[in-house]
Order: sequence, then structure tokens, then C-alpha cells
Amino acid sequence: MVRTPIEVQLVDPIPPPPPERPAPAAGGGAPAAPSVVHVPPRPVPRPELPAPPRPALAPSVIVGVSDPPDTLPGPGQGGQGSGPGDGEGEGDGPGAGSGPIILRGASSGEILALVPPEARRRRVPGRASVTCVIRSDTRLEGCRVVSESPQGSGFGEAAIRVAETHFRFRPPMTAGGQPVEGFRTTIVVLFGRQ
Repeated sequence: MVRTPIEVQLVDPIPPPPPERPAPAAGGGAPAAPSVVHVPPRPVPRPELPAPPRPALAPSVIVGVSDPPDTLPGPGQGGQGSGPGDGEGEGDGPGAGSGPIILRGASSGEILALVPPEARRRRVPGRASVTCVIRSDTRLEGCRVVSESPQGSGFGEAAIRVAETHFRFRPPMTAGGQPVEGFRTTIVVLFGRQ
């Protein structure tokens, strides 16, 4: 038996076809770059300012009192009548007696303790005038706000509390030495520097 030689040839294999790419979406173009999220830095809290080395000046207390006493006789309750009783008599009026005398004012600390909270927080100074009735026991009552600055800041109500809590006045006296009932006095209270 005769053997015939076999001829072998080495050939590079056929590469597979490239994969099919999907059709581009409407708009075409390259794919979008990945998103980058920007986070703003957190604010750094400001350090609290230290208190000044020297305390603030204490507010001065200003007390206003009504008109000084008059040396002329005052309007009394006496008079002339035509009835069966005694028609003539002398009246006791505040004109011939003495005026009110302040016995005690409010200290700076007592005034500052009653500063309205919002004004204290914002360090807003203020002032208020109040008028009050002097009682025979030297206390004040029936106080009303005459004015306040700045308006609507609560200094008027605070001044009423200062006046009714801390101020004491001797009421004006009649010529006969009796206290005059219902006499009003005006007090000005300063809250902080003016």
C-alpha cells in the first residue's frame, strides 16, 4: 500500500463578526458624563464675642414731679350757702400745704432687672414717662404710660413696674397736715444709656 502524503496548511482562523451596536437614541451624541454632586460647605459658626472688660455706665435716674406747691390758699371745700346749716368755713386745699417728696427711687440694678427681654437681647436703650397716683402709704398706683421711646418696645410697661415696685413718695400735704388724696406725679425712667 502506497501512502500519499497529506498536505497541511496552517491558516489564521476567521475572526468573528463585530457585535452589533444598538441604534443611537434620538438626539445622538456621546453618552453623558457621570454627574458630579456639589455639596456647599457648612457655615462655620461665629464665635461669641466676649463681654467688654468694663461694665457699661449705669443709667441715671430722672424723677419728674408735678408743679411745686403754691403759697396761695388752695381751693377748699368750704364756701357760702343759703341753706339752714353753717354757710361759711375754710377749705383744705393743696395750695397752702407742701408738695410731694420722693422718699426712695429705683437703683440702676432694679431698673436694669426690668428691661424688656427683647430690648435686653438686642441691647436697645430706652426711656419712658409714667404718671402715677401717690397713696397715703407712700406707694404709687394707677400708673399710666405718658410716653416711651422707642415706641412699642415695652419700656412703658417696664417703667410702670419700676414705679409701682420701687418708688416711694410722701404725698403732698394740706395746710392742715392731711395727705392730699389722688395726687398724681410723673416719673421718667431711663433704661440704658441715652
